[in-house]
Amino acid sequence: QVQLVESGGGLVQAGESLRLACVASGNVFKINAMGWYRQAPGNQRELVAVIASGGSTNYADSVKGRFTISRDNAKNTVSLQMNSLKREDTAVYYCKAVAFGNAYWGRGTQVTVSS
Repeated sequence: QVQLVESGGGLVQAGESLRLACVASGNVFKINAMGWYRQAPGNQRELVAVIASGGSTNYADSVKGRFTISRDNAKNTVSLQMNSLKREDTAVYYCKAVAFGNAYWGRGTQVTVSS
């Protein structure tokens, strides 16, 4: 089993920045990919960014150039630096880890961007 806890959400104005962090515990040595997803009210959960164990990354087109995902395997953490935030970035952000072929999710952290 893998447990994930997110932090760093909050209320910011458009154009500002936030940094999200996710700490993994449990069988962390089996974690492969980690990533961030988000879900806005009335929308499906969508990919924001993922990072493989080797460091390769993939981003949603809507966040390319603004968001950066990073990973510290020694600390079992994955972070998401979000710059130039827009109102449409408002959502609950979830951390995801893939281990043992299973997906594990955190409870989410709210990000609200006001204009």
